[in-house]
Amino acid sequence: MGERRTLVLTGASRGIGHATVKRFSEAGWRIITCSREDVPADCRRDPNWSQHILADLADLRSREAFIDKVTKALGDEPLHALVNNAGFSPKTPYRERLGVLHGELGEWREVFELNFFAPLDLARGFAGPLSRGKGAIVNVTSIAGHQAHPFAGSAYSTSKAALSALTREMAVELASLGVRVNAVAPGEIETEMIGPEYEPLITRIPMQRMGTTAEVASVILRLCEPEFGYVTGSEIFITGGQHLL
Repeated sequence: MGERRTLVLTGASRGIGHATVKRFSEAGWRIITCSREDVPADCRRDPNWSQHILADLADLRSREAFIDKVTKALGDEPLHALVNNAGFSPKTPYRERLGVLHGELGEWREVFELNFFAPLDLARGFAGPLSRGKGAIVNVTSIAGHQAHPFAGSAYSTSKAALSALTREMAVELASLGVRVNAVAPGEIETEMIGPEYEPLITRIPMQRMGTTAEVASVILRLCEPEFGYVTGSEIFITGGQHLL
């Protein structure tokens, strides 16, 4: 058997992040995660889920503390994958998403801190361990970063578009370290955040259904495996074909 592979993943407590932890655990990876919330008790019994750190990655000091704790946990060991999954799209007091004409600019900055600057900071902070592991970074973007979306809001959509561009730039710069960087862009995925208002969007999906978190998690895992060792700078749309329309 080869060396045990290690994953660091953000936004692990629910949704795509939680499903991704389960998928990597099934593949035998050692897993280190963070989120603003604790994880369910049954998940804490997973022997592969070695450490969960409470952190608010939208806050610079909390981000730095998370990087420091993970660095100490790794020691001289390599890191094989970093999945930047944490993200959010807050609503205004009027229950509208942050748009060009709605919401405080400070809230826009908070969205970018988590959705854009946190992935940048973590890539910098873990560049050494990732280089030792000839590892991979996967950024979770969104279909909303590529086309207008009725529920995403401008702040979220533009932050994800920026993350898509950052993925390409990171892929070029980190290639010299032996680190690959890719992204997945989910469309309508069944998570806790999906409400009845999303049902009409199914008619705009060629496959006529929403995706599952497990389907997203499986793509993320494959992008981190050695079999995909010549793939970098790519963004895979997990949309059931919605991005084609």
